[in-house]
Amino acid sequence: MRVVFMGTPHFSLPTMKALYDAGHDLALVVTAPDKPAGRGHKLQQPPVKQLAISLGLNVFQPEDVNETGSIQRIRDVKPDVIVVVAFGQILSSECLSIPPLGCINLHASLLPKYRGAAPIQHALLNGDRVTGVTTMFMVERMDAGDIILQEEVEISDDDTAGTLSEKLSHVGAKLMVKTLELLSMGKAPRIPQDDSKATYAPKVTRDMARIDWSKDAEVVRNQVRAFNPHPGAWTTWSGYVVKIWMAKVSKEFGTVENFYPGQVVSSEGGLVVATGNGLLEILELQLEGRSRLSAAEWVRGTRIKVGDVFGG
Repeated sequence: MRVVFMGTPHFSLPTMKALYDAGHDLALVVTAPDKPAGRGHKLQQPPVKQLAISLGLNVFQPEDVNETGSIQRIRDVKPDVIVVVAFGQILSSECLSIPPLGCINLHASLLPKYRGAAPIQHALLNGDRVTGVTTMFMVERMDAGDIILQEEVEISDDDTAGTLSEKLSHVGAKLMVKTLELLSMGKAPRIPQDDSKATYAPKVTRDMARIDWSKDAEVVRNQVRAFNPHPGAWTTWSGYVVKIWMAKVSKEFGTVENFYPGQVVSSEGGLVVATGNGLLEILELQLEGRSRLSAAEWVRGTRIKVGDVFGG
């Protein structure tokens, strides 16, 4: 099948490689423009572009995929189908109408749950035990098209947004290959979504990642998981921003009534902090401008002590 592939981040790579390995003709790879990154602000190629070049594929990097010239470039390729995986731009009706077999999207949730930009993070924030991936026919409304296939994925207790994204990307790649097989045979299902059951997963902001120590310990732990690796759940201490990368709910100290949310309960060989309900043991954290450290290393370096307060 002749395919235009649209994607940008690491999450897109397994699907692109799986379609290539399955023998599909990836006639054009559309991805985001190179962007400056790092201290030197050197232009960095998006992951999809890097893989496409290594496979000898044609790459197109429009600022606006819906601009007249961009539409024509895609139309000239005469694709049977457009496959979209975490591309980062919304496709216009004109773009969606180009391929005769439609535009197919891979979404990292079991739609209609978690429509939007950050389904993985929101599944973790809400403490879900199961999520999954969905392939669907794209429409102009965000993530509202007819479902083709879905597959559930269990969320492990120690999953972060990074590890869960990796799992879902590989499950999704296999599902997309199967989806195109069905599409080529004219056997792809079209299951309308129940809009009344839709929930939304808006884009993650830095403010969302700020820890509210008055919340339950499990809620804070889920926040740490959801924002690892980006942007990092964060708090403040002694006027500095501190990112919390790994944590677990502590059962060792029982209920501590003499401490208030954000206050350090123990700094002996580690770091335990009181929350609004329960205690959180911090396992890995990072002072702004410094390296990530284990809690034991961090305590030695900062000399934080019992009674000190995070988020004050």
